[in-house]
This record gives sequence, C-alpha cells and structure tokens, in this order.
Amino acid sequence: MTVVEGMQAPTFSLKNEIGEIVSLNDFTGDKYVVLYFYPKDMTPGCTTQACDFRDAEADFSKLNAVILGVSADSEDRHTKFIEKHGLPFSLLVDENHQMSEDYGVWVEKNMYGKKFMGIERSTFLIDPTGTVAKVWRKVKVPNHIQDVLETLKTIRKQ
Repeated sequence: MTVVEGMQAPTFSLKNEIGEIVSLNDFTGDKYVVLYFYPKDMTPGCTTQACDFRDAEADFSKLNAVILGVSADSEDRHTKFIEKHGLPFSLLVDENHQMSEDYGVWVEKNMYGKKFMGIERSTFLIDPTGTVAKVWRKVKVPNHIQDVLETLKTIRKQ
C-alpha cells in the first residue's frame, strides 16, 4: 500500500524498546505524531537522524507532537541505541516488517550491486485525527528534522 497525504494513517500496535505496546490510537484526538522509519540502529545515518530528532524533541513537544522511530531492530537493540544516544522518545519494533509494509516503506534496495529488502528512510506527519498531513520519502538526513519542524509549525497555524 502507498500512504499518501490526506488519507487515514494505517493503524498500528507495536512493542517499543521496553516491551510496552504503543498504538496510533494512543495519540488520536490529542497529539501530532512524527513517525519516522529508518533502516538500522547504530548505523551512521540512522544515528545522526535519531540524534537530530533528539536535539529537536523539546521543539516538537511544544507543538504538541510526539516522535516515534520504527525499524526492524529488536527491543534489546533499541534499548542500547536509546541509552547510548540519550534518545527521549520510543523506538518501535517492526521485526516482521508488517508496519513498514503497511506504510509502503519496505522496499527493494540496491547497495553495491546487491539487491535486498529493507526500510526506505521515510517520515510521516500524522495529525490528531489520524490523518496523514505530510509524507517524506527517500529522506536525506541533513536538514530533514528542520523541514519536519517547519512543516508542523505551518500546519498548526492553519
């Protein structure tokens, strides 16, 4: 499925790094959700992205938004990633990549001529009604978090 702006976000209920179930419904009617999919904990690009979100978390919080990261890594790996980098938000465990498929980010990738399936770095901004307000696909890490933050500010003013 391809998730596009204006549609209802696919619902989800996944474990986070400490085994708690986190659902989109937990935030519906109350908060914006910045849902970002990334390939793998502890890798350079993913670490930079997570730390950028960490550094801007207070700004997102002031705008009534919660940040959730999603990858196919395990609870244990997420916990180590969070502890190592002081991440103040939950990372969801999508080991069977069902949620990634639901959001259309489980794709064929090609690295050094080798093809494999994996998560395409993508971000979805979901409003408090559960509607997808903005989609970023094939995200490049530099300046991405600032773009998400500015988009959220603009949407909140409407």
